[in-house]
Order: sequence, then structure tokens, then C-alpha cells
Amino acid sequence: MTALADLPLIASGKVREMYALSEPGGDGDARLLMVASDRISTYDAVHPTPIPDKGRVLTGLSVFWFEITEHIVANHLVSAVEEVPEQARGRGLVVRRLRMLPVECVVRGYITGSGWKDYQASGSVSGIPLPAGLRESQQLPEPIFTPSTKAEEGHDEAIDFEQAATLVGDRRLMDRVRSASIELYSFAAEHARANGVILADTKFEFGLDSPGELMVADEVLTPDSSRYWPAEGFAPGRPQPSFDKQYVRDWAAASGWDKRPPAPPIPAEVVAGTRSRYVEAYERITGRPFAAWLERCGVAAEDEAAQPE
Repeated sequence: MTALADLPLIASGKVREMYALSEPGGDGDARLLMVASDRISTYDAVHPTPIPDKGRVLTGLSVFWFEITEHIVANHLVSAVEEVPEQARGRGLVVRRLRMLPVECVVRGYITGSGWKDYQASGSVSGIPLPAGLRESQQLPEPIFTPSTKAEEGHDEAIDFEQAATLVGDRRLMDRVRSASIELYSFAAEHARANGVILADTKFEFGLDSPGELMVADEVLTPDSSRYWPAEGFAPGRPQPSFDKQYVRDWAAASGWDKRPPAPPIPAEVVAGTRSRYVEAYERITGRPFAAWLERCGVAAEDEAAQPE
């Protein structure tokens, strides 16, 4: 999915393309078509090998979470099927075009990843002091909000709440964003845990519609924006297996690649293993077969062994 010939392409990222739709909705907001590809990146470089159905997993999970979290905060989803062009079904969403806030909204319920490194160095994360003696992957006493910048290139940089409020230019709005982020995380973590999955941390993006209503946007609570662990076998004091691209990242780290573009092709067995982890994440979290999402969209599953020409 790199082009939809009749629509103007307005943005293309590592995973998604954004297309402009000509007519605004009845609320006055312009519409976008957001399409998730099967591309996968590690170390900020996109591999030439796609992961079959990855874009559909990300889209289906986002729709699932958008639909069951509307009571917490509004979202930008307009349609997942009816208004989506046929060639983008399953991986495309019609969404409201928002004025996006210039921060990434990270919520951490467990100490891992970059948060663990910061804690080891300073005993805090994003300026938030944490109890002494925490072990890697341990659950925090309560979820913490640790925003970051939105980098056009390279890595986002962690910032504290006051720096985030300065970037947004409205401290009261940033208070609302923090509260909504933590409430979304807490709701999702409880749901996931009831389905045998731990939501360690996640990242949200927010924007404002034309009347100024706060909405969560982009993807939400997917394996690309979140760290999901299987609950069985969970034990603090070490890294945890995860339902995300860590499988590809581990292969890439051991492949001899110097982590500079261009990224190397991914072997077929790693492609298949990665796809199975994404699909398992969908099915565990939603409690539904992945085939049900494809049926809802009227599309067939992709060839698991698909490779680029």
C-alpha cells in the first residue's frame, strides 16, 4: 500500500500513509484516510521485507480500542469499513483531521526499556522520583506519565511534564492530556491483564478538532505503540518476551548489521515468527479471532510467506 491513485498523499511515515479526502464531515472537520502498511523498522531504518498482515493487525487493534474507550476520551475515528476505499480495507481508517499536539504521551506501568535505564542512572523517570530498589520489569506503585518530544528524524527525547506543557502552550490542556493518558492506560491494562496480557507501557497522540475538543488519534494501544508481555511466566528482575517487533530487533542485533541504513532483508522464518506474534497479540487482547476482523472488512488473509520481489 504505497499509493491510492485518486487521493492526494499528504504524509508518509515508517509504517503509515495519510491521504486527504475531499469532503469535510458534518462536524466541519476535514477527513483523512490513514493506511497502515506491513513495513517494519528497527533502529530507525525500514527493512525491505514486509510482515504480512501487520498493518491489518495494527488497524484492527486500534479500532477495537477506539470503540471501547470512547467513554474515557473522544477519538478521531470516523469509519473503519463503510467509507474506506476497497483497496485499503482492513488497513485503512477514515479519521478526522486534527490539530495535533507536539508531544508523545507515554504512560508507564512497569519499569522497563529507556525508563529502566533512566531509573538506574538517577532513581527517577522524566523527573518523577521512584522508590529505591525496583527491579527491571517490576510493576510501579501507580502508572506514571512520561512525555517525550516528537522527532521528525531520529529518536524522540524524554521531557518532563513542565517541558511538555511549554511545548503545547497550555498547561490546563496538558493536565487534561495527562489525566486522559493515565485513564486510558489503566483501563487498557486491566482489560489486557484479564486476557492474559500485561500492558507494560504505551504511547498516545492527541489532537484538537475544529471546536477544540480533545481527541486521541493516530494508532492506539497497538504492539507498535505499546509494550505487551504474556502474563504467564512474568517475573521481575529480567527483560520479558513481548508481542511486538522485539523479535525482529533481536534478530537484527545479532545479524552483524551495523544498524545504519539500508536495513537488511528479514529471513522468512523471522517474518513468520513476527507475524504470528502480532496476530496472537490481536487475538489475546480482543478475545476474537483475527479472521473476524478480516471478515468485518471483507478481505482475505495475506500469504504468510509473502516476500518482496
